[in-house]
Amino acid sequence: MSDNAISGLAMWIAALVLLSGALLQPAGASVNPPASSAPPSPIAVPNPATDLWRAVRQREMQIDSKTQARGVETGVLIASSGEEFRQFRMNDFVGVAGWFIVGAAALILLFYLLRGRIPIDGGRSGKVIKRFEDFDRIVHWLTAVLFIFLAVTGLTLLFGRFVILPVFGAEAFGVIASAAKEGHNLFGPLFLIAVSLLFIRFVVRNMPSPGDLKWLLTGGGIIGKGHVSAGYFNAGEKIWFWLAIVLGLVVSVSGLILDFPILGLEREAMQLALIVHGIAAIFFIAGSFGHIYIGTVGSEGSFDGMASGYVDTNWAKTHHDRWYDEVKDEAISADSSVVKQPISDRMQTTADKA
Repeated sequence: MSDNAISGLAMWIAALVLLSGALLQPAGASVNPPASSAPPSPIAVPNPATDLWRAVRQREMQIDSKTQARGVETGVLIASSGEEFRQFRMNDFVGVAGWFIVGAAALILLFYLLRGRIPIDGGRSGKVIKRFEDFDRIVHWLTAVLFIFLAVTGLTLLFGRFVILPVFGAEAFGVIASAAKEGHNLFGPLFLIAVSLLFIRFVVRNMPSPGDLKWLLTGGGIIGKGHVSAGYFNAGEKIWFWLAIVLGLVVSVSGLILDFPILGLEREAMQLALIVHGIAAIFFIAGSFGHIYIGTVGSEGSFDGMASGYVDTNWAKTHHDRWYDEVKDEAISADSSVVKQPISDRMQTTADKA
């Protein structure tokens, strides 16, 4: 055999060996693939139902359909408005609400730093006058305790993802958020009862009266010199009372809608109720800062009325002079056993007299 024939035969043998090696490789394998090449897409053909489900998700019209589940919007397969509402709540509402509350607290702190605590003119006299009946105080503290609890749990649900989660971690946040949700839903309906009792007990004394406009124009005596004449409640207290009643009713009614979806409202109505509930609650909480400030560290002697039911005569003369003129003959010693008697004993004494 000639040398050319031998060389040609060797080339054919080498080619067959290479071809057989390629055929014996696993399916999908390649010879020396580039190290930087991306893996092929697992889905070579688009899902043929993509257009169908896109149409289902984006539809705006109401479809007349029948389903085994009977209820509001049970014929809606995918509600895109839910994701849109979530984005609005997370990206728009939460941020504005947070800054509003922080701003309100900052203004109260600034006012305290500039104005300081308002003392009782002439100091404490050693004599006190009965200002609030025991039942009035019970109604007030019932409303206050429920309000603080609902405010804390509500703020936890609204801002917990940004405040609690980074500090305590996901597991602790899950427990706290779950407890806040259950507690908020459980005690929320009781707030409507408390607000209703508050309205019944104090509405008569919070009606407009002569002198309220002057009190407002002078900022309760902050603008100008001295204190402004006032009756049992001044104009500022009356405004807060009506705000508390209106906002309390709004958060209570909207909260009941959210608590009981069996009322038959559609999804858009529930979303609107949640926004109204949140806005009213934020205004309520921000306004309560001022009420709590004046009733505690802002004005000396103000807290006594809700703590014991009695106020110092000099405090009454300074802040509610017209009311003081009506009841000044009822003043008693601050060290009287009646003042220091526990509320339960005083209630029993009142019941015995009745």
